Amino acid sequence: VQLQASGGGLVQAGDSLRLSCTASGDTFSSYTVGWFRQAPGKEREFVVGISWSGGWTSYLDSAEGRFTISRDAAKNTAYLQMSSVKAEDTAEYYCAARRSSAVVTAAHGYDYWGQGTQVTVSS
Repeated sequence: VQLQASGGGLVQAGDSLRLSCTASGDTFSSYTVGWFRQAPGKEREFVVGISWSGGWTSYLDSAEGRFTISRDAAKNTAYLQMSSVKAEDTAEYYCAARRSSAVVTAAHGYDYWGQGTQVTVSS
């Protein structure tokens, strides 16, 4: 499967932004999807994940209540809705997929990665 992330940009603190991860080459509903982010000089970190059924989600503590992950099987797309963004959310955001029903938080648990999309939050 090939993944294409999009939707990043420059926003102000408190704004909302929606990232998209569109898959091609396979049926996306067979994959669990994760969003990761990496800020300059920092390790890549798990932000949120959703199982292939959509029934299981997992969030980074700082994202809980502000970010929402969802998926649209018909569009082969997963979304990351970001609300009340903060300066510390500034990072390159990556979507990833694994052919398993389980959400995992470790980057090495994902086999497929899209290119990043930059999110910059000005305070």
